Amino acid sequence: MPILPIDTGRYGTVEMRKVFDEENRLQKILDVEAAVAYAHSQVGNIPKKDAEEIVMKANTDYVKLDRCKEIDRQINHDLMAVVKALTEVCSPSAARWVHLGLTSADIEDTAYALQFKEAIKLIEVGLVSLEKTMLGLVEKHRDTVMVGRTHGQHMAVITFGLKLAVWMREISRHLKRLAQTKERVVVGKIMGAVGTGAGLGEHAVEIQKIALAKLGLKPADMVTQVIQRDLHAELVSTLTLIGASLEKFALEVRNLQRTEIMEVMEPFKTESQVGSSAMPAKRNPVKSERICSLARTMRGLVIPAYENVALWHERDLTNSANERFAFAMAFIILDEMIQAAKDVFAGLVVFPDNMKRNLEATGGLFLSENIVKTLVERGLGRQEAHELVRKCSMKAISEKIPFSEALKNDSRVSGLISAKEISELLDYSKYLGVTQKLVDEAIASTREELATY
Repeated sequence: MPILPIDTGRYGTVEMRKVFDEENRLQKILDVEAAVAYAHSQVGNIPKKDAEEIVMKANTDYVKLDRCKEIDRQINHDLMAVVKALTEVCSPSAARWVHLGLTSADIEDTAYALQFKEAIKLIEVGLVSLEKTMLGLVEKHRDTVMVGRTHGQHMAVITFGLKLAVWMREISRHLKRLAQTKERVVVGKIMGAVGTGAGLGEHAVEIQKIALAKLGLKPADMVTQVIQRDLHAELVSTLTLIGASLEKFALEVRNLQRTEIMEVMEPFKTESQVGSSAMPAKRNPVKSERICSLARTMRGLVIPAYENVALWHERDLTNSANERFAFAMAFIILDEMIQAAKDVFAGLVVFPDNMKRNLEATGGLFLSENIVKTLVERGLGRQEAHELVRKCSMKAISEKIPFSEALKNDSRVSGLISAKEISELLDYSKYLGVTQKLVDEAIASTREELATY
């Protein structure tokens, strides 16, 4: 009976859930057993005919999940249960060589690497798709002006394209991080108990090389009985960092969708979607909120991943139980977040008129920097100019008059800047600096990088 939402199919794609389902995990374990048997035969340790049989029978068509679970209930060792189940379906001649010279961690850790390889590919595909969606939005809104905010307050003017370009380049960095992490983490280990290779004999290094090559993996760096968990901590950290960025994007969508701001809105199926059980008219940013909620769960997975780095001596089992949750959850949760982000940005509704309305809400106060800059250019010291404009700003707010009027009424300001110039300096469309140039450079870089995927 399903218990967790992941089990029910509520979160994550079918493809990602399949990577971590019991049947696929069993097949990966069998793949490793088969690869090692093949490697043994290549160095002359076991007859090729017996290795060929092990390779053929190391398959869920022969080794059934239910039988493995039945044996596990008897012996209380799930990996050994698979070994026994594989041994059962082999002839006596081949069965004697199953799991020769191996320890459980050889199979389990290498099987994890095979799962990571599949799962990382799905994450990469999702991120590339999201980056392409973001690229289209950046190009569309390159010149869509909006308020830039700091501390939740109007600060200056930017374009929506600039905001989106910042996010787009963050996705690009994550794709690079993921590629670098994959190089270190998608590795296997076939070195037997405590990592010496003693049980594999004099050809241990060659056996590992042959077996892992057959699986499409590289050997891990120095190991004990297990692949060192700093690698797995790095993987979970990288996935969580990607999730943190997705949360940042989603949080901004939520903020910009506030009724009082209403500059963007995540897509809503008006013909069928329900926003609130109480208020029929509501259009809640539920997908963006889901992203933020799941990011919190992901961060909780980092702690056990880091705790697992320090194991007793050459290994203990304190990592084993939590990794059965953490690896699958980290990938499936991030997969769900990426899919939700793709939906949000593919259908994002943008309200340029509301952006303009909000730009004009303060009567130009957020362009006070431009007035300070001009006063300095006209001879005032920077700090003196700052204080003068600050007082004019406070007067505009307290007396509820336009900022331009407060400036024009101040003799020191008006003595240096004409009324016409003040109006021009408070024209937000002319205070974008090199925004468009920066956005264009981001677009060019992203297009170049996407061409490699």
